[in-house]
Amino acid sequence: MQNTHCINEYLIRKKHTPFGDKKKNHYFCTKINSDDRNTEKRNKQLRRLDKGEIRIQSAKDIHRRRILMPEPRRKKGTGGCIFCDNNTFNPSYCDPKLTIKEQLREGKDFFARKYKDMKYIAYFQAYSNTYAPLDTLKRRYEEALDDSDVVGIAIGTRPDCINEEILDYLEHLNRQTFVTVEYGIESANDDTLRLINRGHDFECSRKAVEQTAARGITTGAHVILGLPGEDKDEILRQAEKISALPLTLLKIHQMQIIKGTRLAKMYSETPFPLFSAQEYISLVAEYLQRIRYGIVIERVASQSPKNLLIAPDWGLKNYQLTNLLINYMKEKGIKQGDKAFEAPP
Repeated sequence: MQNTHCINEYLIRKKHTPFGDKKKNHYFCTKINSDDRNTEKRNKQLRRLDKGEIRIQSAKDIHRRRILMPEPRRKKGTGGCIFCDNNTFNPSYCDPKLTIKEQLREGKDFFARKYKDMKYIAYFQAYSNTYAPLDTLKRRYEEALDDSDVVGIAIGTRPDCINEEILDYLEHLNRQTFVTVEYGIESANDDTLRLINRGHDFECSRKAVEQTAARGITTGAHVILGLPGEDKDEILRQAEKISALPLTLLKIHQMQIIKGTRLAKMYSETPFPLFSAQEYISLVAEYLQRIRYGIVIERVASQSPKNLLIAPDWGLKNYQLTNLLINYMKEKGIKQGDKAFEAPP
């Protein structure tokens, strides 16, 4: 596994490519999730960055497979996160009746029309993809890995849905193929985590990340900037906590208000501030200054379907906002890690 160079020295280190020829321009990370009720998969396109090109990878969703919400959340709070609607992850061509093998075939067919000779990472994305008995997880992960074009798996989950037994298995699997585990941390503020009904605290996230990274597994995290009650100063304070974690990868999302969620109801009754596009670009630039250079930034924004999005509607595609951010950082002379304390390797 090797890491590629930074993006023109301004933003971050590009997503590492754990397999294949460096001369290949495209790799895909085909998302899957794992429950008998529903399936979800996302395909993430990773573009090789030529020297001097100021761009990071784009992302495209293919299929996702849903699984049940974790039991720990039911014990600590009911209803799930107040901002969640997993339909925001569900592309129009996703068929929940398909098996993992069938989803892979359809996803590959979809992208083969544009890109030839692809290799894939099966991405178990939506819901919590370690919340099942180990035998069930093994069967689902290994069904994806049986595909000759699949060169690894990426697993999205919650920090309270991991245990030693599952980590031991993933450590073993990681010796045979590429494995990455992504945790939904969302915030490093326990008051915020309670407000959004997350069901765990930041200490839980810290332990999960540390236990996973200690096994040599590529470890990622998701955070949301602009959660209710968190202003710019609080967000930047949290950046130092996130940077101190032994993360390989980080995905940054803006706060989005989605129709039908409890957060949408809260927002309609008592509106709270949301960042404009320019405010968000400035914030992310400062945030990245506090994130150590060793962490690869996989995304700096997300994009919910327009028919589900209440606010903010910036009228920008992810790649457009990313380009604006990179240009802003270039103009201001800002680089990732400028203000970070370099700790974990």
